[in-house]
Amino acid sequence: MVEPADGGRDEEGVRHFIERFGLDLVEAGMPRMPARVFAAVLVSERGRLTAAELADQLQVSPAAISGAVRYLVQLRMLGRGREPGERRDHYRVSSDMWYEVTLQRDQMLAGWEQHLQDGIKAAGPDTAAGARLEDSRRYFEFLRGQMLLIMDRWRQVRSEGTSGPGR
Repeated sequence: MVEPADGGRDEEGVRHFIERFGLDLVEAGMPRMPARVFAAVLVSERGRLTAAELADQLQVSPAAISGAVRYLVQLRMLGRGREPGERRDHYRVSSDMWYEVTLQRDQMLAGWEQHLQDGIKAAGPDTAAGARLEDSRRYFEFLRGQMLLIMDRWRQVRSEGTSGPGR
């Protein structure tokens, strides 16, 4: 068994986490390299890494990192920043990243809800197809309402305290 490094950090366990959580994200639909990059930044002690640090840690080419971070920045799962006087960008996880991702999902579901409404009108509200579409629309309407309540509750819970060091 590998002994934990200073501060209790187990680097072998960290590598295992990156691969396992990366696979979880792949199974949810994210491409493999962005999933691994995201997991690596998420588990980094500072919450940020440079492209060179990512390439070294993941043992991949800088080109693979470039495409992955571009994808993650577009999804707002990573932010890009630069320290004063430095030439290299750092990719970091926002403290509100999961909240932002959930908010984007809410916007996507709102679009689906509208498209289903359009489908109901096109298929006819009193048809079997219209009934199926209405059931789907109602589901997304319900889901969005619950997500907004959960997001509000999360803001409240988060404001009541922190969950670990560095916050």
